[in-house]
Amino acid sequence: MDVNVKVKSNLQIRAFYLFFIITSIQTGTGIMGGPKYIFVAAGRDAWLSILIAFVYLFLVIWAMYIILKQYTNADILGIQIDIFGVWIGKFLGSIFIIHLAMSLFTVLITYIEVIQIFIFPTFPAYTLAFILLFLIIYSVLGGIRVIVGVVFIFFIAIQFLMVLLIMPALRIDIMHLLPAFQTPIMDLLKGARETTYSLLGFEIFLLLYPFIQNKEKIKLPVFLGIAWTIFTLLMVTVISIGYYSPKQLETLDWATLGLFKIVSFSFIERFDYIVVTSWLMVVLPNMILLMWGITYSVKRLYKISQKMTLYITSGIMLAACFFFQDTHSIIALTSNFAKVAFWLVFVYPFGLLPLVLIKKKWRKNKGESM
Repeated sequence: MDVNVKVKSNLQIRAFYLFFIITSIQTGTGIMGGPKYIFVAAGRDAWLSILIAFVYLFLVIWAMYIILKQYTNADILGIQIDIFGVWIGKFLGSIFIIHLAMSLFTVLITYIEVIQIFIFPTFPAYTLAFILLFLIIYSVLGGIRVIVGVVFIFFIAIQFLMVLLIMPALRIDIMHLLPAFQTPIMDLLKGARETTYSLLGFEIFLLLYPFIQNKEKIKLPVFLGIAWTIFTLLMVTVISIGYYSPKQLETLDWATLGLFKIVSFSFIERFDYIVVTSWLMVVLPNMILLMWGITYSVKRLYKISQKMTLYITSGIMLAACFFFQDTHSIIALTSNFAKVAFWLVFVYPFGLLPLVLIKKKWRKNKGESM
């Protein structure tokens, strides 16, 4: 397998779209319940934890960018094989594929649970999973440029939800946020770590890098993408803390969705139904990008066609939905996945970076290029 990827011109995308890709893949189901877990860890200073997470996230993205920049046109799969050799490189690449698959599966079953809780309590989970997987398959078959188009359109279409948060924002009790700066630093760091699941997904950048046409302009859209995600998470967390009482927030699983319950119009009795349905435009781009990452990675590592991987992965996930149909098992799976993903996404790049730089220096001394 070549370390560098040769991408046809008709498959390349402009760096501009990385903003929509990054923020769309990060904003999924995690933000629906994220404020609760951050608040439980950091209390009323949860917003500080989010800002700490933002600084750390920026450093992680920067480390990823430096790693990728050392190569002509490589992705994380090729870089790992170059650094660790074929066998270890493919093993690490397989772990990355499993990570993407678990991320996709947790988003899938979590959104299905939300639909069952808010709209269709008796609707079979596997039927909902089949419908969602069909939409994912249809989109992924269109290729990377179609996927990016879907991400862009859905991002624009879903922004009306941000406007609707004005209503609960006007009803917050500012005293719920005071006194500020009282939380111990260790609790703030715990709160920052609780943002892990809400911020996952940006690691798709490690696969998309070879497809970027104008790589010299990558930094700004990527930075703005994570900044927008942090802003969104910060906004819903602050509104949730101010709107709910502390005891309420500690027990609400879907605090963000609950904020829309006070939104009402004369022609719609339960607007939260509209919100949950519209949230499909939030989670679908997320799942499509993750599925593309899985199929692309399998093809790159094992020369298996993306279509075959797409159908097999979808079938496995549909079958797996039978085993995760209660809230306890879904929360347990998501929580354990987030703990493992923290080390893979937020820590591993800092270990890989010095190895890449050392190998570059060694090759430079030998007169070779990467």
